Amino acid sequence: MTPSLTRRGLAGLALGLALGGALPALAQSSGEPVMIGVSGPLTGPQAQYGALWKQGFDLALERINAEGGIDGRPLEYTFEDSQNDPRQTIAIAQKFISDPAIVVEVGDFSSTASMAASPLYQRGGLVQFGFTNSHPDFTKTGDYMWSSSISQSQEQQVMADYAVDRLGLRRIAVLHLNTDWGTTAKNIFVEEAKKRGAEVVAAEGYLPDEKDFRATLTRIKASDPDGLLLESYYSDGALLVRQIREVGIDLPIVAVGSVYSPDFLSLAGDAANGVHTTAYFTPVSPRPEVQAFIKDFTAEYGQEPNNFNAMAYDTMNILAEVMRRHGTTREEIKAGLGEISGVPSVLFPEVSFDPETRRVMGLEPTELIVKDGAFQLFQP
Repeated sequence: MTPSLTRRGLAGLALGLALGGALPALAQSSGEPVMIGVSGPLTGPQAQYGALWKQGFDLALERINAEGGIDGRPLEYTFEDSQNDPRQTIAIAQKFISDPAIVVEVGDFSSTASMAASPLYQRGGLVQFGFTNSHPDFTKTGDYMWSSSISQSQEQQVMADYAVDRLGLRRIAVLHLNTDWGTTAKNIFVEEAKKRGAEVVAAEGYLPDEKDFRATLTRIKASDPDGLLLESYYSDGALLVRQIREVGIDLPIVAVGSVYSPDFLSLAGDAANGVHTTAYFTPVSPRPEVQAFIKDFTAEYGQEPNNFNAMAYDTMNILAEVMRRHGTTREEIKAGLGEISGVPSVLFPEVSFDPETRRVMGLEPTELIVKDGAFQLFQP
């Protein structure tokens, strides 16, 4: 496991000077740090997502600490490398729970890796805040599990609405990651499509590191679908889309929102054109929170942010607001998540959590289509 801390001090000072007059605020943010524990992949097959998280985390903390942190105390995090491995998340949970400086835990990347550690966090009385954990059961272990991620049940309803009701697809072939996340998503989509009068004529799983889909696509083609649904992340989704077009399948493609990333466009190239997806974060949104985030992120990193950057950025801001309003002890954070409301964010107009499911409320998905190599609003 490889710990990694955020940029602090000089980074916050630079931002403060850029904002103008923020130097006194930085001086206020100089007490004993409020520490968040992050469990996520920094190495291994999913390492790119940990890197995306850090970009979002660091940008948020620069702003939070330049504004005075949490009642004058700087907000910081320690990032333990889990490699998205359930065995590692259990060891990390034991470390975080036993460290009184850690007031809340964030992560892990996949629901499978996160849920392996959930019983420990529940027994240890430390909130496990999953912001990429869409499995419907993630928050069911206990009242210390909270999530700002859209659940797969919610997401697959949106996918079925888009594919069946909006695009009129009736014979759908599903390609899905052969992981707990991908299989669960596929199963929910199949049921939702059936409810809307559509048929799933083929469902093919693939491994995360798979590169050649030609045999799978031959079977998909033989099932005579009128459209395809991808339960994929952006990297494997891009490779799939390229090969779908290469084998001559020229049908509508709907992909789950995990593909929404500038990297999907660059990796898929021209094959991305015509792909449909949805997003809760999109640069076309006129909301000031979204536009300010894009401006700051682009200035800091020289590229536009993607959905994983935005989710990480929101996570730090949501937790900071909970701490400011309700306190920084483990119990105060747990109670505060159940009471917080009216918090604007990048992904959601206002953040609040359902006290029963402990999941974020206020979903407003945007329908998108790739045209001319860019995500654009879908207007049928």
